[in-house]
Amino acid sequence: MSLRSTLDFLLYDWLNVSGLQERPRFTDHSRETFDAVLDTCERIAREKYAPFNRLVDTQEPHFDGEKVVLPQATHDAHQAYAASGMLSAAQDYDIGGMQLPYTVEAAANTFFAMASVSMGSGMLTVGNANLLMAHGSSLQKEIFALNEFSGRWSGTMCLSEPQAGSSLSDVMTRATPDGDAFAADPLGARYRLKGNKMWISAGEHELTENIIHLVLAKIPGPDGKLIPGVKGISLFVVPKKLVNLKGDLTGDRNDVALAGLNHKCGWRGTTNTLLNFGEGKFPVQTDNTHCDGSGAIGYLVGEPGRGLGYMFHMMNEARIGVGLAATMLGMAGYEASLNYAKNRPQGRPVAGGSQKVVKDAAQSQVRIIEHADIKRMLLAQKSYCEGALALALYCAKLVDEQHTGTPESANEARLLLEVLTPIAKSWPSEWCLEANSLAIQIHGGYGYTRDFPVEQYWRDNRLNMIHEGTHGIQAMDLLGRKVLMEEGRGLELLATRMRDTADLAMSQPALAAHAKSLNTALQKVVAATQMAWSSGQPQEALANAVPYLQAFGHLVLSWVWLDVLASSVSNNSPAQVGRRAAGQFFFHYELPKIDAWLQVVSARDMTCANLSEEAF
Repeated sequence: MSLRSTLDFLLYDWLNVSGLQERPRFTDHSRETFDAVLDTCERIAREKYAPFNRLVDTQEPHFDGEKVVLPQATHDAHQAYAASGMLSAAQDYDIGGMQLPYTVEAAANTFFAMASVSMGSGMLTVGNANLLMAHGSSLQKEIFALNEFSGRWSGTMCLSEPQAGSSLSDVMTRATPDGDAFAADPLGARYRLKGNKMWISAGEHELTENIIHLVLAKIPGPDGKLIPGVKGISLFVVPKKLVNLKGDLTGDRNDVALAGLNHKCGWRGTTNTLLNFGEGKFPVQTDNTHCDGSGAIGYLVGEPGRGLGYMFHMMNEARIGVGLAATMLGMAGYEASLNYAKNRPQGRPVAGGSQKVVKDAAQSQVRIIEHADIKRMLLAQKSYCEGALALALYCAKLVDEQHTGTPESANEARLLLEVLTPIAKSWPSEWCLEANSLAIQIHGGYGYTRDFPVEQYWRDNRLNMIHEGTHGIQAMDLLGRKVLMEEGRGLELLATRMRDTADLAMSQPALAAHAKSLNTALQKVVAATQMAWSSGQPQEALANAVPYLQAFGHLVLSWVWLDVLASSVSNNSPAQVGRRAAGQFFFHYELPKIDAWLQVVSARDMTCANLSEEAF
């Protein structure tokens, strides 16, 4: 079954995306316009991305002394994507957008992630521009965001630093007011930034004429010292090349310098950089006579000290995007291993009786898809990847609901997104990576060679448990914040949705057992949540946050699978038979795993937390 047919089922039969056209923002759309977007993206991905996935993996970005060099195929792919209008797909008509539902936009981008995830499809650029549309000044929107939506410029997010990593409260990049010009620049309060940023995807390239960096930095207090903690963090727009108020390049390079390229396990088609801000390589003199030209010019976004809150607007978008990328890499591996299993002859049928296995060597070999263990691995991949895709699109539909629904439904969507975002990011990153591992296993020794693409899919996918918040960070966010926020309203709302699905499925004999299993699992997760916090000690509650995340994620995926199956139980097409089998696999093979995870959570087991360093 193709990705397109799976998307059609999830969008139209399950999520009823066509119903969105009844809302004022989407009245110009119909299934025909949605299909046209999907058709266009599928074609571009097939023609401009997929044929070059191995190329961009082997021809890594390199610095020639003046610029970062990427394969011509990457330039061609970026131009085709920008020309499609997908960078501004969800934006208003009056700024060149399509006013497309985010659900359809997310579905359309799956084609690019599956074809070649490391060539990129503009996730960071769109997220950067969306942040500025939400929190930037009118001129910052006009000059920076609109040029990003057009594809003329691209964008990054600059958070981590070499010494701080994920600990953003420890960032050391400084932003000092640019003297007399501090309050005078129409683009915003002007500052000079000095510091280093690490792991910056697409931080340096020649794909666009300018790169717009969103940089977290701290403004020194009156004593000249940086304010400790996250409350001291502000956000700045720092363009690679300086621009005037018409959006034209001035010809001056900002003091942002490439310090090095990171050479990665996967995602090799995307540059990943260490950037130095204000090191003096490109000194910039402004109209401020008190400034010696040192420091990169940056424009304050919003209010001082609120930078991390603004950046979460972009990070939450990116987290859903990372989960979707992980999903599609898993899907790519599944399709590759399914094709291999259908065509690879090996072994013979098992026969015999009375507890005796007999194989007749005179018989012809069978294709490996006829072996039960190969079917197990294929079903595991299918259950992980199609379930994760359904979850991602469900979250995308919540985004549309939050922006265009009634006040009550919009608030419910907001709460559900708060709870589900850590799962939407982390669960596919772990289990679709496992799907890629199974794809290698199905290929046998060939899977461990570069003759087949599955080893690259695994390498590309291994990043997704790390970037945009590691697995451990997502786990602490879920158990330490999301299930507790607003007195647990988000968790209770999610539980209500799960019970509603179980009630619907209970009336269908084929799904009744799954419905009971879901209700039982929900009770166990809720009880474990309460037990984890029963002592009131965060150290004890969070000691097993990752097992909690794994159990919670499996609960969510079971719910998603049951909801998908309950929507089309009477359909007996081959696709639906396969879908039911994948759902059944998840309930029989995966959901029972939560007991082991929840046992240590409920017991507040301190085996790991209390072990001394010397014991290792």
